[in-house]
Amino acid sequence: MRDYDEVTAFLGEWGPFQCLIFFLLSASIIPNGFNGMSVVFLVGTPEHRCRVPDTANLSSAWRNHSVPLRMQDGREVPHNCRRYRLAAIANFSALGLEPGRDVDLEQLEQESCLDGWEFSQDIYLSTIVTEWNLVCEDDWKAPLTVSLFYMGVLVGSFISGQLSDRDWRMLLLALTLPGLLCAALWWFIPESPRWLISQGRFKEAEVIIHRAAKINGIVAPSTIFEPSELQDLSSQEQQSHSILDLLRTRNIRIVTIMSIILWMTIAVGYSGLSLDTPNLHGDAYVNCFLSAVVEVPAYVLAWLLLQHLPRRYSMATALFLGGSVLLFVQLVPPDLFYLSTVLVMVGKFGVTAAFSMVYVYTAELYPTVVRNMGVGVSSMASRLGSILSPYFIYLGAYDRFLPYILMGSLTILTAILTLFLPESFGIPLPDTIDQMLRVKGIKYRQTPSHTRMLKDGEESPTVLKSTAF
Repeated sequence: MRDYDEVTAFLGEWGPFQCLIFFLLSASIIPNGFNGMSVVFLVGTPEHRCRVPDTANLSSAWRNHSVPLRMQDGREVPHNCRRYRLAAIANFSALGLEPGRDVDLEQLEQESCLDGWEFSQDIYLSTIVTEWNLVCEDDWKAPLTVSLFYMGVLVGSFISGQLSDRDWRMLLLALTLPGLLCAALWWFIPESPRWLISQGRFKEAEVIIHRAAKINGIVAPSTIFEPSELQDLSSQEQQSHSILDLLRTRNIRIVTIMSIILWMTIAVGYSGLSLDTPNLHGDAYVNCFLSAVVEVPAYVLAWLLLQHLPRRYSMATALFLGGSVLLFVQLVPPDLFYLSTVLVMVGKFGVTAAFSMVYVYTAELYPTVVRNMGVGVSSMASRLGSILSPYFIYLGAYDRFLPYILMGSLTILTAILTLFLPESFGIPLPDTIDQMLRVKGIKYRQTPSHTRMLKDGEESPTVLKSTAF
């Protein structure tokens, strides 16, 4: 049977049909960006302090000194989670004693925020943190909410119908509803002919290829597949594949494990840096905007690297860049906070470039018969990384630089791991598991069916720029 690239070569590399499919698929991704970044504002934590009830019999002096001070970034700020015991300072106020002059504030007994908190509205009018008081002893619930968000649990909020005029609910509704429009793409995006062929569904593949040729203004051969090819296929029992095939041979098992680690680590870095934007110095909205803008050149760079350079080295370079600058953040002096922001954005640039390339790289590593499952399992691993990422940022409450140290270290280790994956640049896509490229540094038993695999020392084949749809 002829190779798929040979069969569809008459369609050309980049015609109107390929453009149409590309832009339709790209449009389906736009709502993901809305929802992915919305959690930064939905779970925003404003400045807060213990509330002192208006009914408390306190003088203005004692009301202004009802919350102890603590050191933060070299300056004294009101404590977020403690106040002086209200009964004690009310008694001092009734006796006419002045705070600091007549009473040593450092010796006063403290208590938790028994009457709730006062939240600043300078940045956020309303978030789930302010509505449900997810601060102090309950601050761990905020990253848990983000994890649930990434697991899709918040989709249930639209089923329950409990929508009101809260700001964060309207934001979530406005960002989610456009995603429903993507359902219409079901009728416009065809199935992959390459996959249909791997499943023995030649007639359906022929219909789509003829449609592509018509859109491209090309006269397709009357017969796409020779009768002998159809006869050979009908005489063979079609082998069904399951997710277990991703572990069937030693080579595909190692590729799967490495892909899961690669995707999970990249997702931790990407989601973690996105969620960390409100913690950077300056306006949270500006930082979020810069975090999004820096992705545009990252995607352009990734596209150029995929066109001209090997996959392994491109991925490893992007990951090394992203990881190394994150490790340098801890070395920046406190007064050079803008330099810290620049380093974080450069880190986001490198991780984003790697994230965009890993989709193509992973698809090229897996054979056609299990390609969708391979990419799907890897993508599921990235979702797990997104679920874990809020807790990396949560560690910043104990040490401001700890999230950057962990994310930077993991990213660099993953860059090293990437160098052991096989190189797929310029090599035709494998159709069967036996045709897969081999992981570097591992010895295998040679099988006769490896007809399309490269051996060390052989000349690289001509680059095939196939349609691959």
